Amino acid sequence: MKEFMFLFRGDDKVWDSKSPEEQQKHMQKWQQWIGEMAQQEKFVGGERLYSHGNTIYPGGTKVTDRPLTEGKELVGGYLVIKANNLEDATEMAKDCPGLQWDSCVEVREVWPES
Repeated sequence: MKEFMFLFRGDDKVWDSKSPEEQQKHMQKWQQWIGEMAQQEKFVGGERLYSHGNTIYPGGTKVTDRPLTEGKELVGGYLVIKANNLEDATEMAKDCPGLQWDSCVEVREVWPES
């Protein structure tokens, strides 16, 4: 099997508009989705990301320290999973609970170690 990364993109507008109870239910859906992948031995790892970080520009001399929460391109987290091919990984990503809350998932194959 190959490894693929799911990059979760979106902002927190929908999350912030929900009640704590709705947020908790949503997190349970995430846990269930990831748990199912883990039971199938297809889950490798992943985490939510903080919204603040540094950007290092070409040449390495310019560094910008800034919040990274501007717009729908925010990468809010990632998972690494195992799948046979890009099509299988894409099908797995279609069940992501974040898709119901206005996020999108980018699916990328991880370059194998040589």
